[in-house]
Amino acid sequence: MIVVLKHGVSDEKKAQLIAWLEALGLRIHISDGEFQTVLGLIGDTSRVDIDLVESLEIVDSVKRVTEPFKCCNRKFHPEDMVVEIGDVKVGGGNFVMIAGPCSVESEEQIVTVAKAVKAAGAQLMRGGAFKPRTSPYDFAGLKATGLEFLKIARQETGLPIVTELMNIMDLPLFEDVDVIQVGARNMQNFDLLRELGRLDKPILLKRGLANTLKELLMSAEYIMANGNERVMLCERGIRTFSDYTRNTLDLAAVPMLHQLTHLPIIVDPSHATGIAKLVPPMALAATAGGADGLIIEVHNDPIHALCDGAQSLRPEEFAELAEKIRAIRGIVA
Repeated sequence: MIVVLKHGVSDEKKAQLIAWLEALGLRIHISDGEFQTVLGLIGDTSRVDIDLVESLEIVDSVKRVTEPFKCCNRKFHPEDMVVEIGDVKVGGGNFVMIAGPCSVESEEQIVTVAKAVKAAGAQLMRGGAFKPRTSPYDFAGLKATGLEFLKIARQETGLPIVTELMNIMDLPLFEDVDVIQVGARNMQNFDLLRELGRLDKPILLKRGLANTLKELLMSAEYIMANGNERVMLCERGIRTFSDYTRNTLDLAAVPMLHQLTHLPIIVDPSHATGIAKLVPPMALAATAGGADGLIIEVHNDPIHALCDGAQSLRPEEFAELAEKIRAIRGIVA
């Protein structure tokens, strides 16, 4: 249920209403906009007398919310969420480019790529230290050593780090990581999501390869319901009947999610297609479709990459793409 207050309501009257609602055993999500304040009521709202609340002088309207997700629902928070990562802002008209290799392979490699993507305009650096692999025989990342290499690259370039956490047990190692990524395979690892909800750190939540948008939003709800509202959603392609691409990029998810939630939407064209030549057109399409950012794999030597070289752009290819992305943003922003 949401309660929309009239414009210009005093803080005292608002506080009185909130205290009364909380006395009914409800949690109140407060969204203060430029022209109105929205109170999101979370809990058993059956005990709330809608007619009574609507009759209050300070209340403009009361509406029931039928969707199971509350904290991440745009009805609770009409204005776009802006997630701040240091000096970088994501959402609310702020577009971000996240770039770097699938896996951190060495200090020289990650520093080289980080410098290249920063020169091309990337604001955040991605790189996997812990890698979930389909085969137990594939390279699974440098783990703690990889995180240290990422920190060195951050020191060299100033780019904040985006990297994936796979296991709650490794969480202490991520204390100095700027953005924790939840991969597609862990989207419904609810124990992990609850733990991330207790942090004050931005989370990049990737959609599972066979999950619906409602399931993605419910996973975001796990994080937000536990206190952490700094969540970004990532569309990274879903498993379909397509036999020529790694996955199918669900571009319709971008405007649909913008209708459903106030959270920023990032698109990953690298994992969605699995083919480097398809990354630029899909990245441009996602930008035109209203994405708040892109996360793109870039490797200085894709042929010899230890992970996902086939979908990685070379630094010069990323620089060329970044110019086109800025041109598209100039039209749609």
